[in-house]
Amino acid sequence: MHEFDDFIEECDRAPRLNELSEFFSTTASGKAGMPIRPPQLDRRFFPLDLTFRRFSALHPLRQGPFDKHYLGSIPYRLEEECRMGSAILKYARAKKGKLTLYTLGTAEGTMARVIGELGNGRVETLSCSPNIENLRSFYAYGVPPHAMFFHGAFHHLTSQKIQDDGELRKFAGRFDIIVEDTTFQMYSPNRFDQIRFVSQHLKANGLFIFVEKFKHDDDEEYRRRERQKDHGFKARFFSASDIRAKEETVLTQMDRNEVTLAEMGETLRRFFEHSIVTWNSGNFYTLVSSNSPENLDLFLSRLCPAAIPAEYVYDDLPYRLYPESEARRLSGRSWTL
Repeated sequence: MHEFDDFIEECDRAPRLNELSEFFSTTASGKAGMPIRPPQLDRRFFPLDLTFRRFSALHPLRQGPFDKHYLGSIPYRLEEECRMGSAILKYARAKKGKLTLYTLGTAEGTMARVIGELGNGRVETLSCSPNIENLRSFYAYGVPPHAMFFHGAFHHLTSQKIQDDGELRKFAGRFDIIVEDTTFQMYSPNRFDQIRFVSQHLKANGLFIFVEKFKHDDDEEYRRRERQKDHGFKARFFSASDIRAKEETVLTQMDRNEVTLAEMGETLRRFFEHSIVTWNSGNFYTLVSSNSPENLDLFLSRLCPAAIPAEYVYDDLPYRLYPESEARRLSGRSWTL
């Protein structure tokens, strides 16, 4: 693991664990950052999908304080989390075996917890967060079936840590699916080492799902989408002063660590032959990457239509992030795991 020593030190110095630590602690405890009202699913956009409906019924019952803040901050993120979670459940059923899922930095790990609860043993999940408040929220409804929580930052969950820990050891065979949800942008713009580090936990034919906020080549377009988010959606749940305060204390830090979608594509194609953009909400996107076209196609076939109004969507979805042939040419790299 010495090859990652510099990267781990870089992460230890990152805003997530330093300048932003108080924000994450007070929000995860519910002492600050709480919406005026909890975000509600917009049933006008519900797909005719039983798994989605079961998932969306249980998810609000398992949410913690940080969920309420997060899901009230990004337009239709709650609907998308239910869409993604139900697709993972359907993918697991189609694979006809037990799958492992790792969601890194996802606060209380609610999506993973609900997947474990509804999966009836088909999916074993692991979530992580450096905040003790998120750990407490994870266990607030009792010990969840088929779901575990690592109290620590994602870069502290090393392969050696998994191997040495008796409870974590069941994940030593690596994960079928990894979900990174707006975590990397809280640390640095160093997507290459972030993906390289986390990919050591992914099976060769696994799926890596990224949910990130991306910079735009046109700064005014980026700001316009931000205004749409703040005034068209976020204002339903937060006061104008709360929105301004978060922009001053958090978003300015986060903006420095964002990358463009094109830059993300340049990095991803060094690791994965295939990357598909599956969701868009303003400046936020979901990407699914894999070196297995069969597994990628199977997962995409289990995604129900996105539940989001058209005015927040700025791309025709889904689409390939970069040419497959170019990714194949670069995939002979020696660092892949």
